Formats: sequence, structure tokens, C-alpha cells
Amino acid sequence: MVTGVVVITAWACTASKIQGNMSTRQSILKSFYPALTGITRFLGINNRVLLSGENASPAESVYDIPFETISGEQSSLAAYKGKKIIVVNTASDCGYTGQYEELQQLFSKAKAEIMVVGFPANDFKEQEKGSNAQIAAFCKKNYGVEFPIAQKTSVVKGKEQHPLFVWLSDPQKNGWNKEAPAWNFSKYIINEEGKLIGYFDPGVSPLGKEFLKALNITIP
Repeated sequence: MVTGVVVITAWACTASKIQGNMSTRQSILKSFYPALTGITRFLGINNRVLLSGENASPAESVYDIPFETISGEQSSLAAYKGKKIIVVNTASDCGYTGQYEELQQLFSKAKAEIMVVGFPANDFKEQEKGSNAQIAAFCKKNYGVEFPIAQKTSVVKGKEQHPLFVWLSDPQKNGWNKEAPAWNFSKYIINEEGKLIGYFDPGVSPLGKEFLKALNITIP
């Protein structure tokens, strides 16, 4: 049974042409998302939650790491000091792509307290083949995404890994966590002081109890 779910997940994250309009395949994947999360939650797949019990202090500041927005502007997380920041690696053609909608809902309801920043990546089964312009159009048209999206990058460990994800997955830099994204829509929470407080596998919903508890917020 577990093998079957893994196969289904891999199929759901196989690449197809990305464009502003949602393809038939992407529409199917969007409909499949609730079932996928229900199955993986029941079987305990892609549902790890790692929290910093001691609220460890980072050796290097996350606010000093630059990134480019999807429109080509220079930015950094320093722009969001004083808020909890959710950093998530995203993809347009994955079974978890439906989380764009949940992340947007969360952002809309709690934008005074949180910021969400998405980092599109083509690291898993080549599920993000589109250009930055295509990704931006896809997110806006199909999910109404208003939170910042970065330029497409690499998030897995290796020489191409984005410096922000190096920080997020190196305990010598962030103070405790070694986990790089396990798949698309892995999520990290950084608190108001720039400390990494949690890593969440793709199967953990941004609107789920565990995630909201880590954010210490209540939404209607």
C-alpha cells in the first residue's frame, strides 16, 4: 500500500508544460490534492514535523542572505523582520501544488503577523520546467498568489543549492536543523527574531493544527 502511494505521488509530480492557464493534468492534480494529503497523513508519509525545542540561536543571520524575486528585483528576508516567515519550495506541476491555495489563504488571513515566501525549484522529478514569467502567471491566475515568489532556483543540497536553503539545512548556520526539502512544498518557519523554529514535510498542511500551533496564530 505504501509503495502504491509513493508511486501515485511520483506520478502526481511528473512534469508537464507549465503556462498561465492550468493544463488538464494540473486540474486533475489540483482535484487530487485533498485525497493525496489524506492518504499520506493516514499512512504517516511526508508528514514529519521537526521543531527547535531549545529555540536555538543561529550562528549566521538569515536576514543577510539575498535573493531575487521572480520579477528580478533584489530582496532579502530582512524586509520582513518582526514577522514569522514561512519559506517554502514550490512547484507548478505536483500533487502538492494545491498548497498554493492554502498558503494564500493563510497569508490573507494573517498577513499582519506572517509572511510567506515561495521558492520555485525544478529539483524533484522536473516538475517546475516553466520560466519565471510562466510560473508567476500560473500562480496568479490559478491560485491568486499575492505573497512574494522568488526566482526559480535549486533547494536540495549540492553546489547549486540556494544560499537561503544552505542556511535552512545546515545546523552550523541555523543552530539545529539539517533537513533540506524532502519534496515540493517542504516548509520552514522562521520567528520574529530570525530564528528557525520548525521544519515541516510536504504532507503537513499550512492550515493544519500542527502548523498553526508552531506559528502561534488562530485563523477563522
